[in-house]
Amino acid sequence: MGMSNVRNAVEEMVRGCLMLRSRMVARDLTVIYDEELRSAGVQASQLVVLAAIAYMGPVRRGEVSRMLHLDMSTVTRNLRVMEQNGWIEEVFSGADGRGRPVRLSGSGLKLLAQAFPGWRRAQRRAMRSLGDDGKATLMKLTSHLPG
Repeated sequence: MGMSNVRNAVEEMVRGCLMLRSRMVARDLTVIYDEELRSAGVQASQLVVLAAIAYMGPVRRGEVSRMLHLDMSTVTRNLRVMEQNGWIEEVFSGADGRGRPVRLSGSGLKLLAQAFPGWRRAQRRAMRSLGDDGKATLMKLTSHLPG
């Protein structure tokens, strides 16, 4: 591949890379949600995990990982912080430590309630940012994913 072909290839990658574009959108949306949730003392990435746990009931780490499409190390790291903050608690079911389910604590439920108005504001801002077409496209692209 000659130098001009390499430049053309690089330009095509930078301008048309779907992964890069999706990460740009994700970063922009994360900023919106983090700004609106700051007063509740929770980050958007944490709120999503808390909401998933609340939605699924007592749940194992692997199930959270699958539902949210996160790797196990990310889930484990987030859950450790959430447990230290008192937002979640383990459910003792006699299972080994790795498979032990977690659920929201009273503090976690209170945090979800406090964060909801900020989440709603962020949701409205995100929808304005994406526009109707962007929202419809995003929902369509992800409709086949579990969760």
